[in-house]
Amino acid sequence: MRTVVLKSVVKKSVLCLSLAALMPFTAYADKTDDILNSGIKRQGSGAASQKRIDAISEQTEKVIADYHQQRKNVEVLKKFNDRMRRTLQAQEVAMQRLERSIEDASLIERQIVPLMLSMIDGLERFIAADVPFKLEERRARVGRIKGYLTNANISAAERFRQVLEAYSIENAYGQSIDVFVEELELPQGTLSVNMLQVGRSGLYYLTTDGKQAGYWDTSAKVWKALDSSHNAGIAQAIRMTQDKEVKGLMLLPTKAPEAI
Repeated sequence: MRTVVLKSVVKKSVLCLSLAALMPFTAYADKTDDILNSGIKRQGSGAASQKRIDAISEQTEKVIADYHQQRKNVEVLKKFNDRMRRTLQAQEVAMQRLERSIEDASLIERQIVPLMLSMIDGLERFIAADVPFKLEERRARVGRIKGYLTNANISAAERFRQVLEAYSIENAYGQSIDVFVEELELPQGTLSVNMLQVGRSGLYYLTTDGKQAGYWDTSAKVWKALDSSHNAGIAQAIRMTQDKEVKGLMLLPTKAPEAI
């Protein structure tokens, strides 16, 4: 009985000693857990902070990149504005020159219109005094140009061109040989004739039946009949001019020069 009691007491004592011995280790373990938990918390907090830092860094880099891009855009716009400014300045200079040109052109036009009127009047007088060939055509040309000169819808340049062209045509008549059909008014009546124009040096006619011939006397300014012996020569000259016969020497009557 005593032995059993002692064993029980011994077991309890051993248990108490064991618990007493374990108590310092338990407290130490608790402190270790606290330290570990605190470290984990700090690590978690550090990771979150790093994420925030990374995010801020990324935003900063984006802002810097945007800034550089905006600077490039500003430089491009500055260059564009410089080019536009130079272009506008050049256009302004061109406009000023154009305005001066218009003013000069207006002055020239005011001066040239009277000149053109004088030129066409002179041409009309020349035709009236000239050898009378293609009179209807030549007079119609002068009348048409007179209408142009009073038409404000036609530019001064075009009107002047028409005047010069009329002078050019009249000048060409002096170097040309031509044949054309006309109704010739003569004192003895109207004749249907083939007219042979040799520049301004000779103007001959031959009736379409080949029986009558004549010429324009530039001194007397009248038509004169020719002897029938000249009919063949005039007829041959007409055929040569019309390319109906091989060209050769034209045998045409001429007025003998007056004695000085």
